[in-house]
Amino acid sequence: MKQMLIFGVLAVMMAFPTVARAQSKADRIAGIYLTYDDETGKEKSQVKITKAPNGKYVGEIVWLKQPNETNGKEKLDKNNPDTKLQSRKIMGLQILKDFTYDADDDEWSGGTIYNPTSGKIYNCYMKFESARSLKIRGYIGAAWMGLGKTAIWTKEDAVRK
Repeated sequence: MKQMLIFGVLAVMMAFPTVARAQSKADRIAGIYLTYDDETGKEKSQVKITKAPNGKYVGEIVWLKQPNETNGKEKLDKNNPDTKLQSRKIMGLQILKDFTYDADDDEWSGGTIYNPTSGKIYNCYMKFESARSLKIRGYIGAAWMGLGKTAIWTKEDAVRK
C-alpha cells in the first residue's frame, strides 16, 4: 500500500512539469497586438489578449488609430445587428472570445472573432507565424472549407497613446 502511494506521488510530480510547460506555452499568446486595415494595410488598432478567469483567452480593443468619427464623437458599434448593442464604444470592445490552447496543433482555437466593421462574428483560430507575428484566421463553417479571411497581427510591447 505504501509503495502504491509513493508511486502515485511520483507520477504526479513527474507530470507537473509537463503541465506547467504546456500552460506557459499557452500563456505566451497574452499580450498587445497591432492590427492592420484590410484595404490600406496601415495600422488600425491594438488588441490586448488576456487569460479570462475561466481559463480561456479573450481579446479587447485597447487602442484605435482613429478613435473618433468625423464628427468628433467616439466610434460606436453601429454595425452590430443587435440594435441594443449599437451604442457600445469600440474602444474596450471584446472582439476575441473563448479560445483554448491546443498543444497538438500549437494553436488557440474554439473561439470567435467579432468584426465591428461588418458587425459579424466568425469562428476563429490563432497561431504564431514567428515570435512576434500572430496569424488570425476567421472563417464560416469549418476551417478547412476555405470560407474566411486571414490576418497577421504584430506583437507589441505596450499600448500606444
